[in-house]
Amino acid sequence: MLRLYPGRVVTDLVQIRRLGEKKREENLRFRRHIKSHNFVERQFRRVAEQVQEQIDCRRCGECCRVTEVQIAGRDVDRLARFLRISTKTFLEQYTARDEEDTLVLRRSERGCVFLYGNECSVYEARPGNCERFPHLLRGAGSIQSRMWRFVDRATYCPIVYNWMEAVKELTKFRL
Repeated sequence: MLRLYPGRVVTDLVQIRRLGEKKREENLRFRRHIKSHNFVERQFRRVAEQVQEQIDCRRCGECCRVTEVQIAGRDVDRLARFLRISTKTFLEQYTARDEEDTLVLRRSERGCVFLYGNECSVYEARPGNCERFPHLLRGAGSIQSRMWRFVDRATYCPIVYNWMEAVKELTKFRL
């Protein structure tokens, strides 16, 4: 089994952005490689668990700064209850529609409307998409089917960046 060591884990967000962008083409080729070969997904999950054990995503908050969060009806109900406001008030004050008319959390100049510093002010009631992020261990479909998302996420999420690098090593991916 692949072992990750704290000295090898990259967590600096400036470095993650730089390296993620620099490796974008490589990561796209890696994505095609993963989709065109048969790998045991359990290995990828094990690596994701190892990376997530070493990186506390609650200290980062970068995903909250750069992504738009789609929310479901159950998220709206849970967040409205958590904030002790009506569903109607929640929808008016905290949601918007994206270009595809999907319901999303509003954003401010600093990112998600609920982001304060690096912390989520509604963490206990956060939307399911936020709870499952970065979707390595939990998400719809296989990891291979979700690979298209990870190329972009590797430019801002330390967990995804380090996971991709570790899985490249695990699969002996060569450029």
